[in-house]
Amino acid sequence: MISAQEAEAIALRITPPITDTESIASVAALGRVLAEPVRSRLDFPHWDNSAMDGYAVRQADLAQGPTELQVIETIPAGVAPQQTLGPGQAARIFTGAMMPPGADAIAIQEDTEPAGPDRVKVLSQPAVGEFVRAKGMFCRSGDQILPAGLAIGPAELAVLAAAQCDRVTVVRRPRVAVFSTGDELGTIDQPLQPGQIVDSNQYALIAFLQQVGVEPISLGVVRDDRAALKAAVEQAIDQADLVLSTGGVSVGDYDYVDAVLAELGGEIHVKSVAVRPGKPLTLATFGPKVYVGLPGNPVSALVGCWRFVAPLLRKLSGRSGPHGVQWLTARSAQDLQGAGRRETYLWGSLQIIEGQLVFSLAKGSHSSGNLINLAGTTALAQVPQGTSEIAAHSEIQVLLLGGAVG
Repeated sequence: MISAQEAEAIALRITPPITDTESIASVAALGRVLAEPVRSRLDFPHWDNSAMDGYAVRQADLAQGPTELQVIETIPAGVAPQQTLGPGQAARIFTGAMMPPGADAIAIQEDTEPAGPDRVKVLSQPAVGEFVRAKGMFCRSGDQILPAGLAIGPAELAVLAAAQCDRVTVVRRPRVAVFSTGDELGTIDQPLQPGQIVDSNQYALIAFLQQVGVEPISLGVVRDDRAALKAAVEQAIDQADLVLSTGGVSVGDYDYVDAVLAELGGEIHVKSVAVRPGKPLTLATFGPKVYVGLPGNPVSALVGCWRFVAPLLRKLSGRSGPHGVQWLTARSAQDLQGAGRRETYLWGSLQIIEGQLVFSLAKGSHSSGNLINLAGTTALAQVPQGTSEIAAHSEIQVLLLGGAVG
């Protein structure tokens, strides 16, 4: 067995990023990864504008203290100024409105008082440029506004829209083939026969892939037959960038995966990892194609996805690094039991309590076959290799699983 850290490093080393690209409409780019940098077509701001409601003024007029000024126009947002300020003049202005020619500062509303028809008394002495957002102060036309390798989220879509970038070049979505192995597996819509269980892994793994923005290819259930498994692996390798299977990677009489991979010319890099749950883990390559064989136990399969497959997919998708798992520091609400020689992952939820991140263990048995108490999981707690127990209220490392901290 190798350590979890070694397995993660190998997974990232053997995974090449996808280089195929496509041009798509920016409005359809949520979750996609930029293949090229995006440069602005515009200055931001587009013109000098006011950061506050108040009056556009000439700073030189206010050098001697409180001063009355003539108000020559009102400039709401979206309307171009019509006049140029001269000595002793001001313009009523609102947040976001264009600065009139001749003005070089804003006297905010709170620092003024009426002084008669079309007149205002300015009580403050704003500096030149105060409360003014100058043209191009955030970025200039031609500047890079989004780098290659960035996944597009709501903020990035806002930037693209503001810069009038209606199309972007993105990395093609990774294609991942998924199948489960085992004669005992049925589907969600079929009556179960004696000895059968539902292939929950297929549903869980496809949902996981959809959640991280990957295109899943479901190949269903492959029976415990070496020829059928070989055909399924060949089909998966042909159709996908990554193959993800569950079951058949342990040491039972019907665990054929490693033998079939070798027979097909695959290079096997990892066979088992010193973790609990999820010790049986196969990492193999067929040229640039990567094969990940996960255990059949449902908890082990999902934990393997969160711990090892997610980093691999980040690199495969063309995202900029770091790609590896990012641990957070929290405190445990309960005692945590480890597995001694293996790094242990325990599932539960994270909350912020009195300003501290606190991990609460899911109730019930933490068995790799107990899928029930995995529901509601938002984080995994790590008990390091060689540690048998961590006392309650101790500092621990946790892996956040994409959900918000409650």
